[in-house]
Amino acid sequence: MIQETEYVTNINGYSLHVIPTKKFKTIHLVAKFKAPLDRNDITIRALIPYLLVQGTMNNPSRKVLEEKLDDLYGAILTADSSKKGNEHIISIRLDMANEKYVKSTTFFQDALRLFSDILFNPHIINHAFPKDIFQREKTTLRNRIQSVIDDKMAYANLRLIEEMCADERYRMPAHGFSEDLNRLTSQAVYQYYLEMLMKDRLDIYVLGDVHKDEIVNHFSRLLSRETIIENNCHNHNKTIEDRVITTVKEKTCTEYHDVQQAKLHMGYRTFITYKDELYPALQVFNGLFGAFPSSKLFINVREKNSLAYYAASRIESHKGLLFVFSGIAPEDYLPARTIINEQLQALQEGDFTESDIEKTKNLIMNQLKETFDHPQGIIEMLYQQVVGRTKLSPQKLLESIQQVTKTDVIRVAKSIQLDTVYLLTKEGIETDA
Repeated sequence: MIQETEYVTNINGYSLHVIPTKKFKTIHLVAKFKAPLDRNDITIRALIPYLLVQGTMNNPSRKVLEEKLDDLYGAILTADSSKKGNEHIISIRLDMANEKYVKSTTFFQDALRLFSDILFNPHIINHAFPKDIFQREKTTLRNRIQSVIDDKMAYANLRLIEEMCADERYRMPAHGFSEDLNRLTSQAVYQYYLEMLMKDRLDIYVLGDVHKDEIVNHFSRLLSRETIIENNCHNHNKTIEDRVITTVKEKTCTEYHDVQQAKLHMGYRTFITYKDELYPALQVFNGLFGAFPSSKLFINVREKNSLAYYAASRIESHKGLLFVFSGIAPEDYLPARTIINEQLQALQEGDFTESDIEKTKNLIMNQLKETFDHPQGIIEMLYQQVVGRTKLSPQKLLESIQQVTKTDVIRVAKSIQLDTVYLLTKEGIETDA
């Protein structure tokens, strides 16, 4: 049973989500800016969150900002960017002590003023982010992008998505493109930031031992973007849909690197997303297929046939995709590919028991409940409803998973189609792909 209740209020140009809970002695603020993935601005958006946490006009350096955080009893400020389905999301987080455990009676209000400053009043010089900070953060982002290329498992996943979604916005990596960085200027990025404030959907989450009405009152007084967006034409709920894919033509892509362990990654279309009726059944399907050590991929590909160093699957909840990841000996490509597809076929044919279903349901429910043992896990689960444009709450999802039948799982399995096979292997290996 998930007991946390979410209260949503639309104020001051954003949606405020208050989640009162006595589970934690800390309070957590998270701001999420959401906009459709766009090749023209993806790299700029990837850079912005890291620029925002480097200083404000009132705290004009990271050092001064850190001192301010120390004054707030060691509050922790973090930022990142990600993608969910066809949306790019910028997240700014402030984790702090609960006012009940500190001496200051204005602690939360002071923290909220700082949070507002970070979001809406960054350190700007002559209508641009400071040049030294801008150059440093560009270098950091370039290194972050390169680290994905250096991590062969992450690289194979990146390349699979690029090939599979070549004509779709989802192909774009959340961190953007290294080749964009040289032509970005601090002035242009600041101008985009101003546009982002006007156009992005903004959701702000407050989680902790708090009173809803007090939080709404504080936010209504201390954090607003209405002065930024008034007199501007904007649409916070803007979504750009890709063309609807109804048929799949299977393709294979092979790439050669200096590797000892090949990466066999496979992408499937599920045609099911978070808002769909069959989504709970898709969760159970994935649990049976490859999400756990008890799943068919792990047992049959890795354990019984020793064809993979690892084999697992995950779903993309907002795009209708299923990914299989495996690390194999280069010479085992064909048998590994065959046996992976055999596991999907087995589920399509109903080759699993009611006991398998119940065990998998319990694993999924325990996993979801563990997610709710962490503040950020709760917020991310609740945010799924915003991205998915649905009222499927975590509690309702749990209840729906419990009701999934074997027939539901078979129906899901039969809807899944292999789209793309991506193999990263070493030179000199015959793949016949």
